[in-house]
Amino acid sequence: MKVGFIGLGIMGKPMCKNLIKAGHELVVTTHNPNTLKEMEQLGAKAVHCGREVAEEAEVIITMLPNSPQVREVALGEGGIIEGAKEGSVLIDMSSIDPTESRAIAGELAKKGIEMLDAPVSGGEPKAIDGTISVMVGGKKDIFDKYYDLMMDMAGSVVYVGEIGSGNIAKLANQIIVAVNIAAVSEALTLAAKAGAEPELVYQAIRGGLAGSTVLDAKAPMMMDRNFEPGFRIELHIKDLNNALNAGHAVQASLPLTAQLMEIMQSLKAVGCEKEDHSSIVKYYEKISDVLVERPN
Repeated sequence: MKVGFIGLGIMGKPMCKNLIKAGHELVVTTHNPNTLKEMEQLGAKAVHCGREVAEEAEVIITMLPNSPQVREVALGEGGIIEGAKEGSVLIDMSSIDPTESRAIAGELAKKGIEMLDAPVSGGEPKAIDGTISVMVGGKKDIFDKYYDLMMDMAGSVVYVGEIGSGNIAKLANQIIVAVNIAAVSEALTLAAKAGAEPELVYQAIRGGLAGSTVLDAKAPMMMDRNFEPGFRIELHIKDLNNALNAGHAVQASLPLTAQLMEIMQSLKAVGCEKEDHSSIVKYYEKISDVLVERPN
């Protein structure tokens, strides 16, 4: 299948590579010229803008930072809407505001262009090994048609409902992840402050009801003082901002989300925004004057 791909950053580049490995013909564009050269060496065709991608591909995947970038690439000058044919499909795998997904889809529909919103979860490691989780909104027949394509990048691809539902699911995911990391941070801070070894507390609780994927992924990072980003604080701030905006739009109260937004903003203020979201533990360490770390 001839596939367009726009946005080859931390997540998009390995996802695109997995499509090439699966045997698809790729037409790509991104801001980084070095990345374009790298993709050309792997067999992709590099072009200059979304319009040129859409002129050549029946399905176009976007993986972009946020709503404004998706709108610009889809609907702006030199965008997908200028080059796509009737019946073309945009699969937006960015994590954006669901109200924007619906608005962009509405504009594309006027030109006969279909759209799925298909945000992903799993971070860079799962993007590299092709095991991301994909949450998809849009028409079910379009989902069915491109299910196998999405599975070439993923470990699971789940249909959630009408357009926008994929990003609603992603926002729910990001709320749960943020609150879970904060709970792990709070608990291990208590352990350290009370004189217990965080590592032993972690081992004691991980097999019970408190055990979780987040606990197993993030507690070791905290104790090893490893804050290299799998998912950056600044990106989680973006997602929580979209969650709060969506909550306000439908009058859903999100008090824990609001609290986590304040914690992450405080970390951004001291220069931690590029770090992994496991650095939430630093907030708790500062206010409790203790370090969560393994014994020497």
